[in-house]
Amino acid sequence: MTALPSQQPTPARSLAALAARKHGADKIVALTAYDWLTASWLADCPLDFLLVGDSLANVIAGHRSTLPVTMDEMIYHTRMVVRGARSLPVVADMPFLSYEISPDDALRNAGRFIKEAGADGVKIEGGMDVIPAVEKIVRAHIPVLGHVGLKPQSVLQLGGYKVQARSPQSADAVRAEALALQDAGVFALVLECVPRAFARQLTNELKIPTIGIGAGNACDGQILVTHDLLGWFEPPKKFVKLYAHFRADAVRAVSAFARDVRAGSFPSPRHSF
Repeated sequence: MTALPSQQPTPARSLAALAARKHGADKIVALTAYDWLTASWLADCPLDFLLVGDSLANVIAGHRSTLPVTMDEMIYHTRMVVRGARSLPVVADMPFLSYEISPDDALRNAGRFIKEAGADGVKIEGGMDVIPAVEKIVRAHIPVLGHVGLKPQSVLQLGGYKVQARSPQSADAVRAEALALQDAGVFALVLECVPRAFARQLTNELKIPTIGIGAGNACDGQILVTHDLLGWFEPPKKFVKLYAHFRADAVRAVSAFARDVRAGSFPSPRHSF
């Protein structure tokens, strides 16, 4: 029987407390989670929050983009993560077309994450076009994490996953989006795939924390896809450092199991009744 992880509560943390970490030595650290088991052991790590990313479309479902994942699928996975996260705050990604149609739809869907799944906040990709939705959700007292730079839900319009803010025009557009989202009330901002010099400038300009992914080390924090840093996918993305090699270890372990079964050495008397 597999032992369950410790159910001892960890010290309460909140998304609101992250604002005090702006320009601090104590960087914000976050990772993704999509299921109870992963969330339960990440809750034992020194993290500040977990993100139930729409990246589950790629990581869990095997889609080529994040676009196919639905609200119901996001709710299902967020419920599992909340159960495992204990007192670690959980932010849920608003999936494609869950907030673009109207601010009322955006609020309704954000509310589902809070009421049905138990999330502590939501994340929204976008700039000027999502400001009315962000404002409406924030007025309903739901914390919102913004997301600018490379926006995976815009991959069709962008023509692929490309570094943003390289040209002066692109940098000005991302800066304007970031400032507008700050004014709309987001508690922090994800900066994805932008040059590190630009990320440093924008981090210094904003009053809210920035959380980088492929944006250099000058941001107020960092987030990665858990499966990336653990080596489930190899070779890694440019902005990912491999801290483990789970895929290679798993292949070795399963191959050893297969050899033992075919050789008749498993199950041995030790593993039999």
